[in-house]
Amino acid sequence: MRRSIDLSAATWRKSSYSNQDGGECVEVCDDFAAVVPVRDSKTPQGPVLVFPAAGWSSFVSAVKNGHPTA
Repeated sequence: MRRSIDLSAATWRKSSYSNQDGGECVEVCDDFAAVVPVRDSKTPQGPVLVFPAAGWSSFVSAVKNGHPTA
């Protein structure tokens, strides 16, 4: 079952792993406990991917350790 998430008042931050030169800009929203919305900062009105918080945490840990998942 899919549920809608109201992102109209979401607070977005640029990921520290994004390219600071304007490319590869990923923004995340920390406003929700169970999920992490992610979007492309170059297209803020575009689509948003929503990940389970535990899955996003595992992904970020893998990237920090130099082992991104395939």
